[in-house]
Amino acid sequence: MKRILLFVFTLFIGNFLLAQSHADLEKRIQKLEKKLERVDRQSKNFYAKFGKGIQIVANDSSFYMKAAFRIQSLYANDWSVRNDQIGFIENHKPNFLIRRARLKFNGWAFTQKLKYKLELGLSNRDISGGDSKEYKNGSRIILDAYVEWNFWNNFSILAGQTKLPGNRERIVSSANMQFVDRSLLNSKFNIDRDMGIQLKHHFKFGKQFIVQETFAFSQGEGRNITAGSFDGLNYTFKVEAFPFGKFASKGAYVGSDIKREQKPKLAIAVAYDFNQNSVKERSQLGSFITDDNGNYVGKNLHHIFADLMFKYKGFSIMSEYAFRTTKDGNPNVFAPDDPTSIIGTFYTGQAFNFQAAYLFKKNYELAGRFTMVLPQNTDVDNKQFEYTIGASKYFLGHKLKIQTDLGYRSITDANDKLFWRVQTDIHF
Repeated sequence: MKRILLFVFTLFIGNFLLAQSHADLEKRIQKLEKKLERVDRQSKNFYAKFGKGIQIVANDSSFYMKAAFRIQSLYANDWSVRNDQIGFIENHKPNFLIRRARLKFNGWAFTQKLKYKLELGLSNRDISGGDSKEYKNGSRIILDAYVEWNFWNNFSILAGQTKLPGNRERIVSSANMQFVDRSLLNSKFNIDRDMGIQLKHHFKFGKQFIVQETFAFSQGEGRNITAGSFDGLNYTFKVEAFPFGKFASKGAYVGSDIKREQKPKLAIAVAYDFNQNSVKERSQLGSFITDDNGNYVGKNLHHIFADLMFKYKGFSIMSEYAFRTTKDGNPNVFAPDDPTSIIGTFYTGQAFNFQAAYLFKKNYELAGRFTMVLPQNTDVDNKQFEYTIGASKYFLGHKLKIQTDLGYRSITDANDKLFWRVQTDIHF
């Protein structure tokens, strides 16, 4: 009898312990499943791929952010052509530098209709020029910093610092250029970035004809200015038409036909900019114009831009025209107390740029460019005609590429210039 009771007791205790172990095991399994669910949920909210940056979505979908950085490494060579004779090439000047190094953050907050962007420049070329009182003697590290709200139908409003709606070549990101760098037209006449407000709108005719307009109201002296108003503001208006519909992946502002448009795509745009009492030599760029007492002296500046972009099956064309003048037609600025004393001169005149290229199936591209710059005052700059041929290899579009170009610049009343450049670009 004792043996039977001992057996029953042992069996009871064993079953009890086994039940406890099963309960503990189930709890552990449940905890593990919750951890796996949490990891899976986080993995869906975190995405990283080369060329796409690091993308994060909040668990409650309250915001989205993409973080990326890129580096451009440049090797440049310049020669002077004595007496404009190609047989007399001299004064070789090689140069290695980090042309651009940048961090970029963009996304949306609370709703996909409220977007933002922050882009920071880290190279010396990006941050230089801020060592004066207008910038509080600080580095000009901020390139773009704005929020954009799609507040009603096809209307959006943007507030902050970004590129003005001027010439197309300037709006094309330096990460998406067809050549190693932008043309002479852009370096002399673009209106660059400014701080203010932009109102955007677009509408459609029929099934594919799209028109978009942008109006910008800005400070007028360019990016990162902290000194406040200079007795005048800047007004810019641009209208752009897409007769055959929009380009793939915003290709109207991307150099080269990377997406190989299967149907012809065309963008045509005109823009007008009025900078009231501009106090910088090139509107938003150049040096400030001041008298002997340190007072800012300016004039009203007018800009006109016209451009187009065409793409079809690897073939691409981009062309631009730029014009700048003062209200009175005289680029010189005179001292207020002495109308014969010139204290500054605006860079006025006109320029034309045309470039065309073909992207082969293995993502090699050959391109050609012609640029003409005709300054109004030849004491400020000479007339210049530049001819450039370029070659590019795109490993992953503009995100990973190597580019080279060879150019000849014919300069009136001065020695000509020959240049050769090689640049690598990596964009994570």
